[in-house]
Amino acid sequence: MAGADASYRRYHDQEWGVPLHGDDALFEFLVLEGAQAGLSWRTVLAKRAHYRKRFHDFSIARVAAMTDVELESLLEDSGLIRNRLKIFSARDNARAAREIIVRHGSLDAWLWSFVKGTPRLNHWQRPQDVPASTAESDAMSKALRAHGFRFVGSTICYAFMQATGMVNDHLVHCFRHPQRSDKPRRS
Repeated sequence: MAGADASYRRYHDQEWGVPLHGDDALFEFLVLEGAQAGLSWRTVLAKRAHYRKRFHDFSIARVAAMTDVELESLLEDSGLIRNRLKIFSARDNARAAREIIVRHGSLDAWLWSFVKGTPRLNHWQRPQDVPASTAESDAMSKALRAHGFRFVGSTICYAFMQATGMVNDHLVHCFRHPQRSDKPRRS
């Protein structure tokens, strides 16, 4: 568990809330946040490297081309969350992402449009102050579903927005909150 805690701490300290761009990079987080539904993020984080391997580094084109036989084989892989709907949704979501790219030029620009291209910095004092969803995550969820995405409810979309830095929900006393003047340096 100590390794998992170190990994989780590294994720918090170096990734969570940092603006992320790139169609495949954002697609990865859509898949992982969907896989996390009903589970802890620690569980998904511990399996992320294996997800990358089995889902072709989250190349949208390669995941969209995965066959039923390939996906069925993933259901036997203990390195993944073996939920049929979640496994198959990765391919469905890749195909939907391709359509967004064709229609809108990039998945990146389209997803970031829900925050007008600029990260939102919140000023929460306590963990219980952080919402589970917002009007923006509601809108993102509705739009993703309209394009054929699955496992993209508003709560999942808000977690995705937090993870990819569209929303910075580090608490005001956290060293990662940008307005802390006494932030300690972390390596």
